[in-house]
Amino acid sequence: MLFKGKSNPNIDEEQIKLVENAQKRVKQKKRLFYHFSIMLFGIAVLLITNILFGIKNDIKPFNYPWSYWISIFWFLILVAHIYNVYITSRFMGKEWEKEEVKKLVLKQELEISKIKIEVEKEARIKAESQLFNQNNRKNLITIIAAASENNVIGKNNKLIWYLSDDLKHFKNQTKGHSVIMGRKTFESMPKALPNRTNIIITRKTDYMVKDAIVVNSLNQALEKAADDNQPFIIGGGEIYKLAIKIADRIELTRVHTGIEGDTYFPEIDHNLWEEVSREKRLKDEKHDYDFSFIRYNKK
Repeated sequence: MLFKGKSNPNIDEEQIKLVENAQKRVKQKKRLFYHFSIMLFGIAVLLITNILFGIKNDIKPFNYPWSYWISIFWFLILVAHIYNVYITSRFMGKEWEKEEVKKLVLKQELEISKIKIEVEKEARIKAESQLFNQNNRKNLITIIAAASENNVIGKNNKLIWYLSDDLKHFKNQTKGHSVIMGRKTFESMPKALPNRTNIIITRKTDYMVKDAIVVNSLNQALEKAADDNQPFIIGGGEIYKLAIKIADRIELTRVHTGIEGDTYFPEIDHNLWEEVSREKRLKDEKHDYDFSFIRYNKK
């Protein structure tokens, strides 16, 4: 039931219109039901009256009793009523349809705007990466990550497994190199990684950290690592998504399990990446899952 004169913050205008139209349709169908019921009763009375009084019992073609003509006329009125209820007066009228079309067009325009922003962003990243690669051809930009079979890499900004050999693998690979990461990845660690140049990417212009270099884009981070022959991208999900477009190598620890999480490693396009080595390890007292060290090189 709607209460006129009072507004309910939990009900928007669209919901109110839907309820009002539903109430209107209920009334229309009730009137149609009453019409149909009265018509049946009325026609029955007319026909019975006609039979009882024997009016024009000798029915000839096109010479029907008056009760038949009234019944036919009444039936046609009922057909018109049915047409009006179910065809002319549909649940939501033309005005509602126009409003819905406007909303759909607006929604599509917003989606197109988002797509344009993404395309421009992709173009900018591509241009930056091409410029960087032209100036830094000696670098082997490497992504290093551990991901489950469904590409989960973390949950609530934390690792979701402890694999001793994977940690050793990470340490041996990145020692003495630049490690590039997002702010959240850095903040998930107790401190800056020792014996490595820690480079943090953040949109915060006033962000300062001890023992680390702070930049505002992946391109800036790679420029800071220009003297390193193999800078490593170590996370998180958004940084991986950007870096996979310009990286030369992926050092992936594939954890052979499906698991829930909120941060993901991007899908590896095998048309662009070639697996060049794989080393499988089985689970034991120090490792809860089977896993494999896989290296991909860009084709």
